[in-house]
Amino acid sequence: MSNKTKIQFLAHASFQITTPENNIVLVDPWITNNSFLPAGTGWPERIDLILFTHGHEDHMDSKIVDIIRQKTPKVIANPMVRWYLIEQGIPAHVFEGMNIGGTLPIMDMRVTMTNAFHIAHIMDPGGKAVFPHATVGFVLQLSDGLSVYFSGDTGVFGDMQLIGKIYKPDIAVLPIGNRFTMGPIEAAYAIRLLQVKHVIPFHYGTMAMLTGTPERLKALTGDLESLKIHALKAGETLDTGTLG
Repeated sequence: MSNKTKIQFLAHASFQITTPENNIVLVDPWITNNSFLPAGTGWPERIDLILFTHGHEDHMDSKIVDIIRQKTPKVIANPMVRWYLIEQGIPAHVFEGMNIGGTLPIMDMRVTMTNAFHIAHIMDPGGKAVFPHATVGFVLQLSDGLSVYFSGDTGVFGDMQLIGKIYKPDIAVLPIGNRFTMGPIEAAYAIRLLQVKHVIPFHYGTMAMLTGTPERLKALTGDLESLKIHALKAGETLDTGTLG
């Protein structure tokens, strides 16, 4: 297959994946009123699949119910996010229900839901915190042979080693901002547990309290000669066909 997976960092914690089949997959989309997006960035014309790791406002757009109705994607969500969206009127058939440890085939790829460590909630339209839940992560195994681990917001945990051994991710997408997620020190350990060669950091630099930096992560992993850290700017795309 000539087409290779492309991963676009939209901003903060939102990503757009273009699969070899040209399917458009969004991970934790936050587009509405997101000042960290490049000027002019909006919703893609077509969305085939959305993945939600959890329901915090910087991971699940405030207008997501309208977007799902308009764009009619399939949705794979943290189970508590799924039930919240069903309560908001999204039909159950829109969702591919799954839970931690499960894998399902969809759109010429395999999606696995993994554990994560981060306490979350959903802020309802009335400003009340509802549906408390723990986050999840996802592994995408694509038709070009690429395996990508989206950890979601998380701290480091020892079973990342199992994720590395079972799913053998080529790329890990890891938070490094500190305070609310892993910082560079913890992410450096996560990289060693996963035995991954390519890392895309996220959830840093968008707020003053998120102090972790790619430079610090690079300094802490300088002994890993084969590691490449792709510190994408908002809007930038990693063409995985260029990876060594």
